[in-house]
Amino acid sequence: MKPHPLPKTVAPLPDELLSGWLSRLAAANYCDDAELLAHIKIDTAHGIALDFNVDAAAAEKIANAARVDPDVVRSLTFPAMTPREASLTAQMPFQHCVQCSREGLSLRHWRRAWAFDCQVCGTRLVQTLGKPREEQISGKLIFRARRGAGMLECAAASRGPKQLRRAMRAVTFAMSLKTFRGDPSFAVQNPRSEVRLFCLAAIAAARSHPLAKAAIVSKSIDDYARVALLRAFEKEPRLLAAVDHIAQRRAKSAGPMTASSHN
Repeated sequence: MKPHPLPKTVAPLPDELLSGWLSRLAAANYCDDAELLAHIKIDTAHGIALDFNVDAAAAEKIANAARVDPDVVRSLTFPAMTPREASLTAQMPFQHCVQCSREGLSLRHWRRAWAFDCQVCGTRLVQTLGKPREEQISGKLIFRARRGAGMLECAAASRGPKQLRRAMRAVTFAMSLKTFRGDPSFAVQNPRSEVRLFCLAAIAAARSHPLAKAAIVSKSIDDYARVALLRAFEKEPRLLAAVDHIAQRRAKSAGPMTASSHN
């Protein structure tokens, strides 16, 4: 027996995710997401589980309840993606627009690692988890991170892997300085704002500053970070040789000064 259509329906908005639309649909009918899905007889309590895959039967149930075409329901999910695009698309919400979230929106582009500003209102996206600490983030870092985000988007859209590989190498460099472990694609989706911004800024900085030289001359790098850097680039022997060469030259030039400072 089919469930009765809902008393009220809402029209999906451009770029809206299925989970967000279902939340707005639930709110319009004075219930929560879990109650709505139970009424429709969808075997999940969280609409987020449907954002990447909604089968034909579930799409039909949702469409009947909301009085829309099943194709409309399917259009609110993520389309088929290339492996590189999928690696830069968050499975769970990691950032949002404060202003648009108040209106119950959950948009598709917020899940992209390169998304930086809301495409609806222009407000900078903020991390979903944790408390924002805007006073500790410099405007220069935000500016560079925004540029890096744009470069990452272009790299993800490029046909060849070279641009994306270069961007991820910059992220790996940033991770070594921050002693952050994990996959570079996760670092640019990190719920910790300072890590994500630093990694995106590194993509922009890599355009004008050679990574090997920047790593060695960086005042913040320590022995642990240098080892992490060398491991990160162990598959690039030419870059690794450049790092060691610069390090040896700096060690020789700093040797007499270091010795005199201990006397």
